[in-house]
Amino acid sequence: MKKALIIEDSDDIREGIVEMLALAGYETYSAKNGKIGVELATKQLPDIILCDIMMPELDGYSVLYLLQKNALTATIPFIFMTAKAERADMRKGMEMGADDYLTKPFDDVELFNAIESRLKKRSKPTGFKTKGGDSVSLLESMRAKGKTRSFAGKQIIYVETDEPAHLYFVKKGQVKTYKRAKDGRELSSTLYKEGDFFGYESLCRAAAYSDNAATLCDSELILIAKSDFMDDLLNHQEIANTFLGMLSGSVQEKEEQMLRLAYFSVRKRVADALVKVAGKFGEPDSDSCTLRISRDDLAALVGTASETVSRMLADFKDEKLIEKNGNAIQILSIEKLKNVKQ
Repeated sequence: MKKALIIEDSDDIREGIVEMLALAGYETYSAKNGKIGVELATKQLPDIILCDIMMPELDGYSVLYLLQKNALTATIPFIFMTAKAERADMRKGMEMGADDYLTKPFDDVELFNAIESRLKKRSKPTGFKTKGGDSVSLLESMRAKGKTRSFAGKQIIYVETDEPAHLYFVKKGQVKTYKRAKDGRELSSTLYKEGDFFGYESLCRAAAYSDNAATLCDSELILIAKSDFMDDLLNHQEIANTFLGMLSGSVQEKEEQMLRLAYFSVRKRVADALVKVAGKFGEPDSDSCTLRISRDDLAALVGTASETVSRMLADFKDEKLIEKNGNAIQILSIEKLKNVKQ
């Protein structure tokens, strides 16, 4: 029997939904405010949660935030219910990771369609094999267990010292990880594009994050619960081998970055940073590309001040290596940038 939790401060609405779901065969739990709702969700681990937005104690946004911080409740399908039909409320709810949105008043058909759609998506067969299997299909199956969440550009995903609760997959957009010095300057470590996983280093080490992560532009990420990732990692050699390779590549990339900081001139480091970003976000096998990256983000990759980067870009423009069009940097020849001298 599927379990549903209804968090709603209106007695009439709450009891009406409970009655409808009970008649449909659901095991129901109800809470009259957000605080009780969070406690019930953690204790009962329902299959789906329906939650009002405007409530005493904790509003719906706070409920969703707290449940997503808990690895046990982070992947439970979550549907907001509200009398407000304003786009701002809908956008905020979906950006925070809500799975669906019901505007009150709604009828039983709308309610059941929303619930069954979310449960069907969650219970979709993953196709995992107990032993062996294709690594690509195994990774796809692992991603299917996650929840998709929208992030605005330059939005923080996690910060240093946070305890990891998810493995992240870039479904759409661009992400950077970085360290922040005591004087406030950033030093970027890695860039991620569509199709990349990140956040696995801390999960594998069972330690807090050692860096920060943020989006470079509007992005969609799939959040895979820590428990699901660790279970697949321990039970599927193909997945373990894949992430072992990612860890090895990450270590090598950080070592190369340290060598560049120690031995390369600023000019060479700016050129290499442009080549690196082009290789990550540009078209494969093309000697030119257009990059949309801020001076600050480029400076964080280089490990220098944004003013210094601006001077180097001006020099490269004079040398016909790049063109600048507003916030865009057009690389005229990636090969020539690779060969920039110290």
